[in-house]
Amino acid sequence: MKNMVAALASAPLLALAFAAPVAAQAQSKSEMTDKDWREWAPDPATLKMPVLAFEPSDNDVKNYKKYYYFNRDETSFEEALEDLRFCDELARGLATQNYYGNAGTSAMYGVGGVIGGAIGGAMAQAIYGSAEKRAKRRVNMRRCMHFKGYARHGLTKDLWKEFNFEEGGGSVEEEARQRMIAVQALVASSDLPATENIGL
Repeated sequence: MKNMVAALASAPLLALAFAAPVAAQAQSKSEMTDKDWREWAPDPATLKMPVLAFEPSDNDVKNYKKYYYFNRDETSFEEALEDLRFCDELARGLATQNYYGNAGTSAMYGVGGVIGGAIGGAMAQAIYGSAEKRAKRRVNMRRCMHFKGYARHGLTKDLWKEFNFEEGGGSVEEEARQRMIAVQALVASSDLPATENIGL
């Protein structure tokens, strides 16, 4: 009886002993900072190659300026990851200008003009600013990667969305961003079937 009581008393302690490493492991993953994720070095063997083959429609071709992937011959995964991260750092966080200036309205209409201009600017930013920011990021990524010698290949929107992101009114969390950039690097450094290089 005493042995049974002792065993029952020690059961919670054993459970805690086994649970502690699991909890510590989960905590260590969640403690990665944005800086940690920007320096994260994944093993390319653990990444899944996305589907890139498709039959292009006229609409797909029209949207190649938005939906594409990069690739460069004789490039290692590590090189591609470094290049994509460099270009992403240049392209991220672009400021968009307010569409309505307040100086003229302030001089003409006083405080009411300033308030009206601010409201108009906020509305325009909500309607047009997000699309402008996405467009600026795409252009800057294309220019940067083109400068580094990467070919650009068109893709459908649905396939593109599997390993890419867009920033409009908000930003993408660093973990999700870096995981997608890692897959982009896998694609950029892989030997792929020859498809048309659509250039800058």
